[in-house]
Amino acid sequence: MTDMRQADLRLPLYQQVRDALARDIANRVWKPGEAIPTEAELVGRFHTSIGTIRKAVDQLVADEMVERRQGKGTFIKPANFQSSLLRFFRFHDAAGKYRIPEAKILHREQLTPPPAIADSLQLSPGGQAIHLTRLRYLDREPLLAESIWLPATRFQALLAIPLPSFGDLLYPLYEDCCHQVVASARETLTAEAIASPHAELLQLAPGTPAIVLERLAKAYDGSPLEWRSVRGRADKFRYQADIR
Repeated sequence: MTDMRQADLRLPLYQQVRDALARDIANRVWKPGEAIPTEAELVGRFHTSIGTIRKAVDQLVADEMVERRQGKGTFIKPANFQSSLLRFFRFHDAAGKYRIPEAKILHREQLTPPPAIADSLQLSPGGQAIHLTRLRYLDREPLLAESIWLPATRFQALLAIPLPSFGDLLYPLYEDCCHQVVASARETLTAEAIASPHAELLQLAPGTPAIVLERLAKAYDGSPLEWRSVRGRADKFRYQADIR
């Protein structure tokens, strides 16, 4: 476990404790869904008051790293990013039943990413990234074209995996094969007239309206793990919000 020797002593004590716990979470000391130590155990570990521990854990709750369960304890909060795409794109069969699209990796390579992506991933000058081109489809109909960029130093293991073994969900693969856990993400929606090569992947005429979803995913310690852009047909898109 991380100790307080890495702490920034200029910060309030509760913030130092919060940061130490966040480092442990990022280092997978506890996996998503597992409980962190009790308040009494944390008091003993950090040699501080229970008030400081509670304030540190309150901050982790606010940062959505952990969640309290009444009468059970505090647990590492698992993230569900599959649902984000489902908020925006409709995937139903003729009977109206929801279906999860299949996914296929079309291309994989390691290279220097474009400057904007390198900046988003906080890569050093000349830093390498792994680029995946992925297509999602239903009944052989292409629905989403994805461009995914990952820091090469963290995801080297992906270069040795046969492409058919990637499966439909990437984040469990990141955790199992690369020990990288995605904890949070920021998504941005825009629209465009689709152009090559995405038009060809989605079997659309150039200039057809398309929705672009960009996501920057981060680890529990806030470091960037993935940048991806997803393009989908505008006629499969919907937006819904509850305002109260």
